[in-house]
Amino acid sequence: MSRRPRRLPYLGLRTRIAMVVILITTMATAGMAFGAYQLQANTTKDRFDNAADAGFSSDLAQARARVEAVAGRPHNRVEQVVGYMRGRQGVDWGIFAFDDPPPPADGHVPAATMVASSTRLRPSPIGAIPHPPSWMLHEAYLGTQPRPSTTMETDSGVPVQVIVGWLAPGLALAEYYNLGPMQAELDRLQNILTMIALVVAALGVVAAVVAAGRIQRPVRRVAAAARELGDGDLDIRLPVRGRDELADLTSSFNTMARRLSESIEELKAKDEQQRRFVADVAHDLRTPVASVVAAADSLEHADPESRARSAQLLGTQARRLAKLVEDLLEISRFDAGAAELRSEQVDLAELMREAIEVSTGEAEVRLAAEGDVTVTADPRRLHTVACNLLANSVRHGAAPVTVTIDGTGADLVTVRIADSGPGVPEELLPILFDRFVRGDRSRRVTEGSGLGLAIVKENVAAHGGHIEVTNVDGAVFTVTLPR
Repeated sequence: MSRRPRRLPYLGLRTRIAMVVILITTMATAGMAFGAYQLQANTTKDRFDNAADAGFSSDLAQARARVEAVAGRPHNRVEQVVGYMRGRQGVDWGIFAFDDPPPPADGHVPAATMVASSTRLRPSPIGAIPHPPSWMLHEAYLGTQPRPSTTMETDSGVPVQVIVGWLAPGLALAEYYNLGPMQAELDRLQNILTMIALVVAALGVVAAVVAAGRIQRPVRRVAAAARELGDGDLDIRLPVRGRDELADLTSSFNTMARRLSESIEELKAKDEQQRRFVADVAHDLRTPVASVVAAADSLEHADPESRARSAQLLGTQARRLAKLVEDLLEISRFDAGAAELRSEQVDLAELMREAIEVSTGEAEVRLAAEGDVTVTADPRRLHTVACNLLANSVRHGAAPVTVTIDGTGADLVTVRIADSGPGVPEELLPILFDRFVRGDRSRRVTEGSGLGLAIVKENVAAHGGHIEVTNVDGAVFTVTLPR
């Protein structure tokens, strides 16, 4: 049976931000403290090494001068060196003599014996001086390295730096420099830097908690606002402060909330429109369907004249029903986004002439065109627009009807259809292109579906155009189409 892996405990945004800031602060502080310590330690050691090397070089030169002064009395060499070194305060030293100088030809190095030292003359803080490593004495004896040096500890545990130099054949000088004070100084520096790092880390923890809280607060406000938005409060908005990423988050939330509110309002409006649409369709279908049923029943009447009237009524209502169904199908295509445009070059003047012949009957219609009146559009849909507008002007307005096509613009062509009727009632102007809108008593009652102008608006919009209606000595419909 396999065991399920344990989940890590959940860490909130504030905790994660605080942890990151604390980690960065701690690492940066530790790195700076370590770097500062290393820099200071290297500088101190270099300074100590340079001072020790300079001091030893001076002592070695002076001691050699004393040795050379008694070149004729070899047994006095050590006494001369001791006499000089006795005056050196604060420096421990030792003189080493080799057993059989000079070295044999095979490079063999004889053993060395300490013949004098500072600790034999006076007490020293370092205790008894240690014997240098044999390799240092060998290098000084052979002259392969002028002043070999190393670090070692005395019997009392004091660290010292040992430097060895050649004095004369069979004789070497070693000096011991106490590293204890320097090491104590570096230890104090390390303690100080550690305390500073701890204080900075503590301040970093406080700053991290405060910063995380300040960052978390606007995020919490956005989260709370999102919950309220999810609960249905579409008017929720947040104040935008500053120009940072959190301000961008707040601004994005406000934009999302506004668009969501607008989308929901549009959906509500469309839902209400659909309900009205269904109710209007049911109402408009009821009359022709009832008439068709009544006419069909009357076809069985024995009187030939009654059957003829019924057949005529049946044909009229069937055509009206077919037109209504056709308009409903066209509107449904626009609602579903399935309306297709089959564009080609269209001469609007020629198209208007054909529409006038089809839709105006004996009514007087005047056509005038100016400029280039060709556009790239779907001729079937523009023909529908023209026929519906002309039929509307003839049925609801009065002759003469004037059609003006203005093609003088570089990018747009404007078509104006004006009748000489009473115009559109003011209360209908804002909603004239809505579905199932019909004129009141100021216009004659129509048997149309009330969808003609809605279809006109959808077709014009599908071409990227615009349509509007005004009252100037009658109703004036203005259609603007891009070329």
